Amino acid sequence: MKPAWQLQTAFANGPARLLIVVMDDRIEIDPQICNGRPIVRGTRITVQTVMEFLGAGDSVEDVLDEYPSLTREDVLACMAWASRLMGNHYEVAALV
Repeated sequence: MKPAWQLQTAFANGPARLLIVVMDDRIEIDPQICNGRPIVRGTRITVQTVMEFLGAGDSVEDVLDEYPSLTREDVLACMAWASRLMGNHYEVAALV
């Protein structure tokens, strides 16, 4: 079984190291694209954008109509990314 997360490294125009994180070959984080926000691979469409449409009540089909370059699997990958992110443990501490 292929791991869900892959780390890839590349060199871009010099010695600076570029780290690219890929989830299921669909979601990518690249510091050189959209300020390092998670995007649908091969696009400049952020996971946040897709999730905002869904959160506003739009259907997957509505998102696909708005962004014809996306596939249903891309939208589902955005939802999986958000689910994994929210699966982390967070604490709220009082500021003193």
